[in-house]
Amino acid sequence: MTTPVVDLFYSLSSPWAHLGLTKFRAIVARHRARVALHPIVVVQENGGIPLRSRPQPRQDYHETELDRWRQYLGLKLNLRPRHYPTDPRPAARMVVAGMQAGAGVDTLLDFSQSVLAAIWADERDILDPAVRVDLADRHGLDGKALLAAADGAEVFAEWKSHERQAIASGVFGTPTFIFEGECFWGQDRLDFLDRAIDQWRASGAPGVSPAHGSR
Repeated sequence: MTTPVVDLFYSLSSPWAHLGLTKFRAIVARHRARVALHPIVVVQENGGIPLRSRPQPRQDYHETELDRWRQYLGLKLNLRPRHYPTDPRPAARMVVAGMQAGAGVDTLLDFSQSVLAAIWADERDILDPAVRVDLADRHGLDGKALLAAADGAEVFAEWKSHERQAIASGVFGTPTFIFEGECFWGQDRLDFLDRAIDQWRASGAPGVSPAHGSR
């Protein structure tokens, strides 16, 4: 049977990725699905609006929803972390450098979740290169090598390609999960992703090519 492939478009500063990636990984593990990683930022070309650019009532409601979800999921999350807003791009390019170095998706997701926890749970500054190196090393990656490679032209070009794929796919916010051309935006849509894969299998899992490649 054809292996399901899910494209994950995510930001390395998103609280919703922090809240949702554990459940996402459980879903893809249950389905034995492959994951294609696309570390990006908010896609303003498609209407995405960075949090601090939104009207205050929307920012206030964002905090209310984070509080609800952290309590519901029982996950540690600081509503107003010391080092947020931040720039997720340096960490994102380390993920891309890891892809180019042949690191596995699970390892890169471990690193990604550690980056997100550093912001939202541990009050660490991911813009400090030493922090990113430490987080990478924790998961068996060569943090210093990834840090050096992340500033290279090849990594930057591939990272920009993920951004172009996001724009072409209609992605505007993160995390967004795409399966068989269907978008599921936000960690609160993960049950619908799970259901879509179940339905795909029940229909005989036709070998429709995913929108993007996998690793």
